[in-house]
Amino acid sequence: MTHPGELLKKSGLYAGKELGQNFLSHPTTAQMIVEKTGVDKETTVLEIGPGLGAITLPLARSCKQVVAVEKDRRIIPLLEEELAGEGICNVTIINQDILKTDIREIAGTEKLVVIGNLPYNISSQILFKLVTIRQVLTRAFLMFQKELAQRLLSSAGTKDYSRLSAVVQYASKISRVADIGPNNFFPRPEVNSTVLRFDFFETKGMGEADEILLFSVIKAAFSKRRKTLHNAMSGGEMGLTKELVGIALKNAGIDASRRAETLNVQEFIDLSKAVGKVNALEL
Repeated sequence: MTHPGELLKKSGLYAGKELGQNFLSHPTTAQMIVEKTGVDKETTVLEIGPGLGAITLPLARSCKQVVAVEKDRRIIPLLEEELAGEGICNVTIINQDILKTDIREIAGTEKLVVIGNLPYNISSQILFKLVTIRQVLTRAFLMFQKELAQRLLSSAGTKDYSRLSAVVQYASKISRVADIGPNNFFPRPEVNSTVLRFDFFETKGMGEADEILLFSVIKAAFSKRRKTLHNAMSGGEMGLTKELVGIALKNAGIDASRRAETLNVQEFIDLSKAVGKVNALEL
Protein backbone atom coordinates (compact mmCIF):
# COMPACT_ATOMS: atom_id res chain seq x y z
CA MET A 1 0.00 0.00 0.00
CA THR A 2 1.07 3.58 -0.66
CA HIS A 3 1.45 5.76 2.43
CA PRO A 4 -1.71 7.90 2.93
CA GLY A 5 0.32 11.10 3.24
CA GLU A 6 1.96 10.49 -0.13
CA LEU A 7 -1.36 9.68 -1.82
CA LEU A 8 -3.08 12.77 -0.44
CA LYS A 9 -0.17 15.10 -1.22
CA LYS A 10 0.06 13.85 -4.80
CA SER A 11 -3.62 14.66 -5.34
CA GLY A 12 -3.61 17.95 -3.45
CA LEU A 13 -5.98 16.57 -0.81
CA TYR A 14 -5.98 16.48 2.98
CA ALA A 15 -7.49 14.40 5.75
CA GLY A 16 -10.92 15.81 6.56
CA LYS A 17 -11.08 16.72 10.24
CA GLU A 18 -14.85 17.13 9.97
CA LEU A 19 -15.06 13.49 8.85
CA GLY A 20 -12.78 12.26 11.60
CA GLN A 21 -10.26 10.94 9.08
CA ASN A 22 -7.15 9.29 10.47
CA PHE A 23 -5.94 6.81 7.86
CA LEU A 24 -4.28 3.58 8.94
CA SER A 25 -0.75 3.74 7.54
CA HIS A 26 1.00 0.55 8.72
CA PRO A 27 0.45 -2.48 6.43
CA THR A 28 1.48 -4.94 9.15
CA THR A 29 -1.17 -3.58 11.51
CA ALA A 30 -3.82 -3.77 8.78
CA GLN A 31 -2.81 -7.35 7.99
CA MET A 32 -2.99 -8.27 11.68
CA ILE A 33 -6.54 -6.89 11.94
CA VAL A 34 -7.66 -8.81 8.84
CA GLU A 35 -6.16 -12.04 10.14
CA LYS A 36 -8.00 -11.60 13.45
CA THR A 37 -11.33 -11.39 11.61
CA GLY A 38 -11.07 -14.95 10.33
CA VAL A 39 -12.67 -14.10 6.98
CA ASP A 40 -12.23 -16.55 4.11
CA LYS A 41 -13.20 -17.01 0.47
CA GLU A 42 -16.81 -17.68 1.49
CA THR A 43 -17.16 -14.35 3.34
CA THR A 44 -18.75 -11.14 2.10
CA VAL A 45 -17.54 -8.13 4.07
CA LEU A 46 -19.09 -4.72 4.57
CA GLU A 47 -16.28 -2.24 5.19
CA ILE A 48 -17.30 1.04 6.75
CA GLY A 49 -15.02 3.88 5.68
CA PRO A 50 -12.32 2.14 3.62
CA GLY A 51 -10.41 5.41 3.33
CA LEU A 52 -7.31 4.85 1.22
CA GLY A 53 -7.46 1.06 1.37
CA ALA A 54 -5.08 0.04 4.16
CA ILE A 55 -7.48 -2.66 5.37
CA THR A 56 -9.36 -3.04 2.06
CA LEU A 57 -6.33 -4.44 0.23
CA PRO A 58 -5.49 -7.37 2.55
CA LEU A 59 -9.20 -7.90 3.18
CA ALA A 60 -10.00 -8.30 -0.53
CA ARG A 61 -7.22 -10.86 -0.86
CA SER A 62 -8.69 -12.89 1.99
CA CYS A 63 -12.47 -12.86 1.36
CA LYS A 64 -14.99 -13.41 -1.42
CA GLN A 65 -16.18 -9.82 -1.77
CA VAL A 66 -15.82 -6.44 -0.08
CA VAL A 67 -18.59 -3.85 -0.23
CA ALA A 68 -16.89 -0.63 0.88
CA VAL A 69 -19.07 2.32 1.90
CA GLU A 70 -17.15 5.60 1.72
CA LYS A 71 -18.71 9.00 2.36
CA ASP A 72 -15.82 11.15 1.08
CA ARG A 73 -16.08 11.20 -2.72
CA ARG A 74 -12.71 13.03 -3.00
CA ILE A 75 -10.69 9.99 -2.03
CA ILE A 76 -12.59 7.32 -3.96
CA PRO A 77 -10.46 7.76 -7.14
CA LEU A 78 -7.34 7.24 -4.99
CA LEU A 79 -8.80 4.08 -3.50
CA GLU A 80 -9.78 2.80 -6.95
CA GLU A 81 -6.25 3.49 -8.19
CA GLU A 82 -4.72 1.56 -5.28
CA LEU A 83 -7.02 -1.41 -5.90
CA ALA A 84 -6.35 -1.41 -9.63
CA GLY A 85 -2.61 -1.19 -9.03
CA GLU A 86 -2.81 -4.40 -6.97
CA GLY A 87 -5.04 -6.14 -9.52
CA ILE A 88 -7.93 -6.37 -7.06
CA CYS A 89 -11.38 -6.59 -8.63
CA ASN A 90 -13.65 -7.99 -5.87
CA VAL A 91 -14.31 -4.65 -4.18
CA THR A 92 -17.50 -2.64 -4.77
CA ILE A 93 -17.29 0.97 -3.60
CA ILE A 94 -20.46 2.81 -2.60
CA ASN A 95 -20.20 6.57 -2.17
CA GLN A 96 -22.68 7.07 0.64
CA ASP A 97 -23.09 7.90 4.31
CA ILE A 98 -23.19 4.58 6.17
CA LEU A 99 -26.02 5.91 8.34
CA LYS A 100 -28.15 6.27 5.18
CA THR A 101 -27.07 2.98 3.62
CA ASP A 102 -29.48 0.05 3.33
CA ILE A 103 -27.29 -2.70 4.78
CA ARG A 104 -30.05 -5.28 4.43
CA GLU A 105 -30.08 -4.66 0.68
CA ILE A 106 -26.29 -5.12 0.52
CA ALA A 107 -26.55 -8.41 2.40
CA GLY A 108 -29.33 -9.84 0.25
CA THR A 109 -29.57 -13.52 1.15
CA GLU A 110 -26.13 -13.59 2.79
CA LYS A 111 -24.87 -12.65 6.23
CA LEU A 112 -22.13 -10.07 6.41
CA VAL A 113 -19.01 -9.52 8.46
CA VAL A 114 -18.57 -5.80 9.20
CA ILE A 115 -15.16 -4.14 9.47
CA GLY A 116 -14.36 -0.49 9.95
CA ASN A 117 -12.30 2.25 11.54
CA LEU A 118 -15.20 4.36 12.82
CA PRO A 119 -15.17 8.17 13.03
CA TYR A 120 -15.56 9.12 16.70
CA ASN A 121 -18.41 11.57 16.08
CA ILE A 122 -20.76 8.91 14.65
CA SER A 123 -19.47 5.71 16.28
CA SER A 124 -22.47 5.44 18.59
CA GLN A 125 -24.98 5.99 15.78
CA ILE A 126 -23.31 3.33 13.64
CA LEU A 127 -23.41 0.83 16.50
CA PHE A 128 -27.09 1.47 17.16
CA LYS A 129 -27.76 0.89 13.47
CA LEU A 130 -25.82 -2.39 13.42
CA VAL A 131 -27.74 -3.62 16.46
CA THR A 132 -31.08 -2.99 14.75
CA ILE A 133 -30.11 -4.87 11.56
CA ARG A 134 -27.99 -7.58 13.18
CA GLN A 135 -30.18 -10.31 11.62
CA VAL A 136 -28.05 -9.93 8.46
CA LEU A 137 -24.73 -9.84 10.31
CA THR A 138 -22.57 -12.48 11.95
CA ARG A 139 -19.87 -10.40 13.57
CA ALA A 140 -18.12 -7.04 13.40
CA PHE A 141 -14.57 -5.84 13.95
CA LEU A 142 -14.62 -2.12 14.65
CA MET A 143 -11.96 0.35 15.67
CA PHE A 144 -12.79 3.08 18.20
CA GLN A 145 -11.03 5.61 20.32
CA LYS A 146 -9.81 3.64 23.33
CA GLU A 147 -12.03 5.61 25.73
CA LEU A 148 -15.20 4.64 23.87
CA ALA A 149 -14.06 1.03 23.59
CA GLN A 150 -13.65 0.92 27.36
CA ARG A 151 -17.23 2.17 27.79
CA LEU A 152 -18.53 -0.57 25.51
CA LEU A 153 -16.69 -3.25 27.49
CA SER A 154 -17.66 -1.91 30.92
CA SER A 155 -19.99 -3.79 33.24
CA ALA A 156 -23.07 -2.59 35.11
CA GLY A 157 -22.11 -0.78 38.29
CA THR A 158 -18.97 0.84 36.87
CA LYS A 159 -18.53 4.53 36.03
CA ASP A 160 -18.03 3.84 32.30
CA TYR A 161 -21.25 1.82 31.90
CA SER A 162 -23.68 3.77 29.72
CA ARG A 163 -26.76 3.61 27.54
CA LEU A 164 -24.58 2.48 24.62
CA SER A 165 -22.97 -0.25 26.75
CA ALA A 166 -26.35 -1.69 27.71
CA VAL A 167 -27.80 -1.61 24.19
CA VAL A 168 -24.79 -3.20 22.50
CA GLN A 169 -24.27 -5.81 25.23
CA TYR A 170 -27.94 -6.76 24.83
CA ALA A 171 -27.30 -7.64 21.18
CA SER A 172 -23.74 -8.95 21.09
CA LYS A 173 -20.83 -10.51 22.91
CA ILE A 174 -18.01 -7.95 22.93
CA SER A 175 -14.31 -8.75 23.19
CA ARG A 176 -11.08 -6.80 22.81
CA VAL A 177 -8.99 -7.66 19.73
CA ALA A 178 -6.05 -5.23 19.89
CA ASP A 179 -4.93 -1.80 21.02
CA ILE A 180 -3.53 0.37 18.22
CA GLY A 181 -1.17 3.25 18.96
CA PRO A 182 -1.29 6.73 17.34
CA ASN A 183 1.85 6.04 15.28
CA ASN A 184 -0.17 3.65 13.11
CA PHE A 185 -2.20 6.50 11.58
CA PHE A 186 -1.87 9.50 9.30
CA PRO A 187 -2.42 12.13 10.43
CA ARG A 188 -1.33 11.00 13.88
CA PRO A 189 -4.27 11.24 16.35
CA GLU A 190 -3.82 12.37 19.93
CA VAL A 191 -5.50 9.26 21.34
CA ASN A 192 -5.04 5.50 21.32
CA SER A 193 -7.44 3.24 19.44
CA THR A 194 -8.88 -0.19 20.18
CA VAL A 195 -10.32 -2.83 17.87
CA LEU A 196 -13.32 -4.65 19.33
CA ARG A 197 -15.07 -7.78 18.14
CA PHE A 198 -18.87 -8.02 18.27
CA ASP A 199 -20.53 -11.41 17.91
CA PHE A 200 -24.19 -10.64 17.29
CA PHE A 201 -27.03 -12.80 18.58
CA GLU A 202 -30.81 -12.81 18.83
CA THR A 203 -32.49 -12.58 22.24
CA LYS A 204 -35.24 -15.16 22.69
CA GLY A 205 -38.69 -13.80 23.39
CA MET A 206 -37.85 -10.29 22.17
CA GLY A 207 -39.59 -9.18 18.98
CA GLU A 208 -39.06 -5.92 17.11
CA ALA A 209 -41.64 -4.02 19.18
CA ASP A 210 -40.13 -5.41 22.39
CA GLU A 211 -36.68 -4.15 21.38
CA ILE A 212 -37.97 -0.70 20.48
CA LEU A 213 -39.53 -0.45 23.93
CA LEU A 214 -36.37 -1.80 25.60
CA PHE A 215 -34.16 0.78 23.88
CA SER A 216 -36.61 3.54 24.89
CA VAL A 217 -36.51 2.38 28.51
CA ILE A 218 -32.71 2.30 28.52
CA LYS A 219 -32.58 5.78 26.99
CA ALA A 220 -35.05 7.14 29.54
CA ALA A 221 -33.18 5.53 32.44
CA PHE A 222 -29.87 7.12 31.40
CA SER A 223 -31.41 10.48 30.42
CA LYS A 224 -30.84 11.89 33.92
CA ARG A 225 -27.88 9.84 35.05
CA ARG A 226 -27.54 11.39 38.51
CA LYS A 227 -31.17 10.77 39.39
CA THR A 228 -32.82 7.60 40.65
CA LEU A 229 -34.63 5.42 38.14
CA HIS A 230 -37.97 6.55 39.57
CA ASN A 231 -37.19 10.20 38.86
CA ALA A 232 -35.18 9.74 35.66
CA MET A 233 -37.90 7.75 33.89
CA SER A 234 -40.84 9.93 34.90
CA GLY A 235 -42.06 12.31 32.21
CA GLY A 236 -39.61 12.71 29.35
CA GLU A 237 -40.07 11.24 25.87
CA MET A 238 -41.91 8.15 27.13
CA GLY A 239 -44.51 10.23 28.97
CA LEU A 240 -44.59 7.92 31.99
CA THR A 241 -46.07 9.20 35.22
CA LYS A 242 -44.23 8.69 38.50
CA GLU A 243 -46.98 6.32 39.56
CA LEU A 244 -46.58 4.10 36.48
CA VAL A 245 -42.80 4.09 36.81
CA GLY A 246 -43.11 3.08 40.44
CA ILE A 247 -45.46 0.20 39.60
CA ALA A 248 -43.20 -1.01 36.77
CA LEU A 249 -40.10 -0.94 38.98
CA LYS A 250 -41.90 -2.84 41.73
CA ASN A 251 -43.23 -5.46 39.29
CA ALA A 252 -39.73 -5.91 37.86
CA GLY A 253 -38.30 -6.39 41.35
CA ILE A 254 -36.03 -3.34 41.03
CA ASP A 255 -35.49 -0.87 43.87
CA ALA A 256 -36.79 2.53 42.75
CA SER A 257 -33.83 4.29 44.40
CA ARG A 258 -31.28 2.61 42.12
CA ARG A 259 -29.65 4.44 39.22
CA ALA A 260 -29.45 3.38 35.57
CA GLU A 261 -25.77 2.45 35.63
CA THR A 262 -26.42 -0.25 38.25
CA LEU A 263 -28.83 -2.26 36.06
CA ASN A 264 -27.50 -5.14 33.99
CA VAL A 265 -28.99 -6.08 30.62
CA GLN A 266 -31.40 -8.68 32.04
CA GLU A 267 -32.74 -6.17 34.56
CA PHE A 268 -33.37 -3.69 31.75
CA ILE A 269 -35.26 -6.41 29.86
CA ASP A 270 -37.36 -7.17 32.96
CA LEU A 271 -38.06 -3.48 33.45
CA SER A 272 -39.07 -2.91 29.82
CA LYS A 273 -41.51 -5.83 30.01
CA ALA A 274 -42.98 -4.39 33.19
CA VAL A 275 -43.31 -0.97 31.54
CA GLY A 276 -45.07 -2.59 28.58
CA LYS A 277 -47.59 -4.22 30.88
CA VAL A 278 -48.42 -1.10 32.89
CA ASN A 279 -48.72 0.90 29.67
CA ALA A 280 -51.17 -1.67 28.29
CA LEU A 281 -53.26 -1.48 31.46
CA GLU A 282 -53.25 2.32 31.33
CA LEU A 283 -54.50 2.25 27.73
